[in-house]
Amino acid sequence: MLAFQRALQMTGHNIANANTPGYSRQVAEFSTRIGQSAGFGYIGGGTQITTIKRIYDAMLGEQLRTSTSGQARYSVMNTLASRLDTMLADPNTGLSTGLQSFFGALQDVANDPSSTPARQALLADANGVAQRFHSLDQRLAETEKEVNQRISLAVADINRLASSIAEVNDQIARASGISGQPANDLLDRRDVLVRDLAAQVSVSTALQDDGTLSVFIGSGQTLVIGTSAKQLAVRGSEFDPTRLEVTYQGSSGNIQLDSNLTGGTLGGLLDFRRQMLDPSRQSLGQTAVAFVHSFNEQHRSGMDLRGALGGDFFGIDSPDILHSASNTGSGTVSATVSDLSTFTGEDYILQFDGAAYSLTRASNGQPVAMSGSGTLADPFVAGGMSMTVGGSAAAGDRMMIRGAVNAAGSINTLISDPQAIAMAAPTRTSASIGNIGDASISPATVVDRNDPALLTSAVVQFTGPNTYSINGAGSFAYTDGAPILINGSEFTVSGTPQSGDQFTLEPNFGAVGDNSNGLLLADVQSAGLLDGGTVSISSNYSQLVAGVGGTTRQVQANYDAQNVVLANVESAQLAKSGVNLDEEAANLIRFQQAYQAAAQVVSVASTLFDALLNATRR
Repeated sequence: MLAFQRALQMTGHNIANANTPGYSRQVAEFSTRIGQSAGFGYIGGGTQITTIKRIYDAMLGEQLRTSTSGQARYSVMNTLASRLDTMLADPNTGLSTGLQSFFGALQDVANDPSSTPARQALLADANGVAQRFHSLDQRLAETEKEVNQRISLAVADINRLASSIAEVNDQIARASGISGQPANDLLDRRDVLVRDLAAQVSVSTALQDDGTLSVFIGSGQTLVIGTSAKQLAVRGSEFDPTRLEVTYQGSSGNIQLDSNLTGGTLGGLLDFRRQMLDPSRQSLGQTAVAFVHSFNEQHRSGMDLRGALGGDFFGIDSPDILHSASNTGSGTVSATVSDLSTFTGEDYILQFDGAAYSLTRASNGQPVAMSGSGTLADPFVAGGMSMTVGGSAAAGDRMMIRGAVNAAGSINTLISDPQAIAMAAPTRTSASIGNIGDASISPATVVDRNDPALLTSAVVQFTGPNTYSINGAGSFAYTDGAPILINGSEFTVSGTPQSGDQFTLEPNFGAVGDNSNGLLLADVQSAGLLDGGTVSISSNYSQLVAGVGGTTRQVQANYDAQNVVLANVESAQLAKSGVNLDEEAANLIRFQQAYQAAAQVVSVASTLFDALLNATRR
């Protein structure tokens, strides 16, 4: 009767927890009690419950933890990646529309260089494209702050769950030690905690002889061992206190774990930041640097309506320099972008070993070759940047050079006067009306705007069909169509000149209708600038959008696949361990009938015993 009474209690426990997450169905294992010896044989002693067994498949449990970790990773990545994709590709928020509008306004000025309204519209679009860069940079920075906050929350959850697992380990060890039987409900509770932990970070486990479960993360760091739990922490990175990294508080000090943590929400956040957010900020900054530097370069080669040479049209900050928190010296470094064709916008680490500097990529630690000695006259050159060092660096000092991460947010328009837009070429060429040969001269192109004689007139006079002088001096060989460089300007003379023919190079003062430099400014949009001079600014941004879009689609596909995998594993685990109410209802009837039958045996035994007593009283 007692055995079946306990079986009924166990069945009721199953029914009560049919909807409890993580609950594993329990079954009573009956065994025959040892019978009593009689002269004619052994009389059976009935039945007993030897244990209450939890229906649980350890392999399915491991698959469930792994699937949960993968699904949580792709879930957070999918959320953030979709938002990033929309931000960059949306015409209302992306950069492409702003660039098209700006260069369209530039073409309007080129069509009518003397139009003040067209020039004012160009300045408005210049401010608009700068604002587009600002807005994208700000939203990317806000996304990074959100990632930092989520990392902090994930670490807090991991620490809480680790402590809870250690507490349950202690309860399981004590309960098992007292009764020698498995503490099924505590085991279920621990499995739920471990699964919740796997949703935050990928874990591996090992069951110990005393019933406790050890939990490991990263590259084998112990998070829970027996009844004690280690803790994770977040801290500012070596170079940037606003960029949080995850550390493991071990016996030998804090160990950075970022690159070793995979799976779960925390792994997804770190993967998104490393694989998508950081490259996007660098690529956007690279586009901003290429746009500003190339446009300024061409604008400085033109002349405005007042006859002055063009200045910088846009302003942009130089690469950021961050010093390691562990530096002991006073070394400094400054960097400028010197070659767009090799400029990548990546982050680099410049390290001093006590005798020389070396450069590595911040993303993977790979060494980067650099030339130069680091002086102002002979700077280090690498990654499209020139770097000059100063101060007194100590051995082991490190400095991070952030090529373009913050560049997009620093763009500003330097010109506010429509008259100062340099649409005209600074010099012009002409042929004398008295020339008798059939030679012609091409428009002048500025090749050295810093030449002090750039706006000085010069006369090329042919002293024969194959020779010419400049301002009446010298004798130079003439080659049909060969470039002639004078005072920083270059042009060609083609055809057959005659002795005495003259061609003039002069300042382009008063050429309000000249759009020569404006057309060259318009070409900046499609000119090959980056990646060895093969990728334009528009193409570079398009590559960024396409790359983010492709990664987002891949993440979405992986997320959908993980949802299916997780659902299948959950179904398999539920089929194995879940409570079937129909089955439990049948068990209730079975155990009830068995209990009633046992009670009837007791009742019959009581009646027989009473009859025996009554017989002896007579």
